[in-house]
Amino acid sequence: MLSSIYSRFLRQPFEIEFTRWVLVLIFFMFSYTKWFDYEAQALIPLISNSPLLSWMYPVFGTQGASYALGVAECTIGLGLAIGAWSPRIALIAAAGSFLTYLTTASLLLTTPGGWEASAGGFPAMGGATSFLIKDLMLMAGSLVLFKNAAQHLTARSEQSDTQRAAL
Repeated sequence: MLSSIYSRFLRQPFEIEFTRWVLVLIFFMFSYTKWFDYEAQALIPLISNSPLLSWMYPVFGTQGASYALGVAECTIGLGLAIGAWSPRIALIAAAGSFLTYLTTASLLLTTPGGWEASAGGFPAMGGATSFLIKDLMLMAGSLVLFKNAAQHLTARSEQSDTQRAAL
């Protein structure tokens, strides 16, 4: 019995679906928090020091920027969920996920106090760094989903080409 479970585990793309649904959960949970003032306030030191995100405050205001991020996160989470059945949507959502985590990982370089000076700076994490460093792994998971969706789309395209050639 254990042998058959192990064998099935090796044959099924469990890690892809696990990665997908964990990312969906993370996007929905983070999206939810963006609708509350405590999160909008917590984002201020991160966004205001980021060359990629600081434009959001003059355009949307503090709470509006938080709402905009929440809408983006919810949209990506929904795209990843739908992507379980649609490789094209999975590809787009995984690209959005990758770019999201690339952007948040960039905050490691721009957020003041990211590296603890009293411990000699890098690699001693300080401030939000321990919260942000995990985004590197989430970015890797996004890349895995992107590659998987691209493989499915390529296989589908090759299958269509083969069917057309047979006609």
